[in-house]
Amino acid sequence: MAWSVSAQPQPGEAAPVSRARLLPGCCAYSYASYLGKGKMTMEEFILKALELEVVGVDITTYWLKSTEPAYLAGLRRLVYRHGMPLSGLAIGADLCQPDPTKRAEILETVKKWVDATELVGASHLRVFGDKLPAGATEEQGIHWVAETMKAASEYAGQKGITLGIETHSGLTLKAANVIEILRQVDSPFAGCNLDISNFHENPYEQIAACLPWATHVHIRDFYGEAKTPLDLERVWQLFSQSGYQGFLSAEYEGQEDAMTGVPKLVAKIKTLCRRYSST
Repeated sequence: MAWSVSAQPQPGEAAPVSRARLLPGCCAYSYASYLGKGKMTMEEFILKALELEVVGVDITTYWLKSTEPAYLAGLRRLVYRHGMPLSGLAIGADLCQPDPTKRAEILETVKKWVDATELVGASHLRVFGDKLPAGATEEQGIHWVAETMKAASEYAGQKGITLGIETHSGLTLKAANVIEILRQVDSPFAGCNLDISNFHENPYEQIAACLPWATHVHIRDFYGEAKTPLDLERVWQLFSQSGYQGFLSAEYEGQEDAMTGVPKLVAKIKTLCRRYSST
C-alpha cells in the first residue's frame, strides 16, 4: 500500500490534527442475538450501554420498531435524558448497483434514512457498497457506488449528516477501492465507516490507509474469515498517530454470549482509549 497515514486528508478538509480524541462506543449489532430474537429492544440496548459506561451508541436500524417521527423523537429524548450521544445509525443499503433504476431506488432509501438520522439527532449514517456483481470489474463497481454516494452526500450535507461507507466485503475489502470511491465522491460529508476486522490481508496497512478518511470506526479483536486475532494495541497506535477524532464502537461477534462477551470487548476499548487519547 503506497498510502501514508498523514498524507491523505478527508476530501475538502485539512490534514488530521496531531492529537487523537478516541471515544469508546458500542454498536447495537453487538447484541444482535438478543435484538434479532425480540429479547431486547433498542431502548433496552441504550440502557445497557449506560451500564457499559461507553460514551456513544451506534444504532443498527434493522431492529428499530419504526421510522415514524414520533418514535424517533422518543429515542432522541431517551438518549438525551441519559446523556448518551448517538455516534450514528447503520443501514444495510448497498450502493453497488449496476442497474440505473436500482441505483435510483437505493438513493431514495438512503435519503429516507438520512431524514431518520436527522430526526433522531445523529450526525452519521453507515452505508454499504460492496456487492460487486459477477462479471463486473472493480472499476465499474467503484463508479456505481461513487455516483450514488455523491448524490446521497449532497442531500445528507444539507442536513449536516455524514455518510460513511463501510469496509465490509467484496469491493470494499480493499482500502484502495474505498479511498478511490471517496476521491470520486469528493464531499466533506462522505467518509469511511472503518470496520477494522473485515480486511482479509495486511489489516494494519489497510487500516492505516483508511484512517485519514475515517468518520466512524467499528471494533472487533479479530480479522478476516479465519478470525485471526488483531493486535489492538498496534491498531490504537495507528489511531493515535493519525490524529483520529471520533467514536470507536464495539461490534461484538464472538462465540461467547453477548451479555458477557460485549463487556469484555468494551473494557479493552476503554483501556486503549484512555492510553492513547488526548481526552
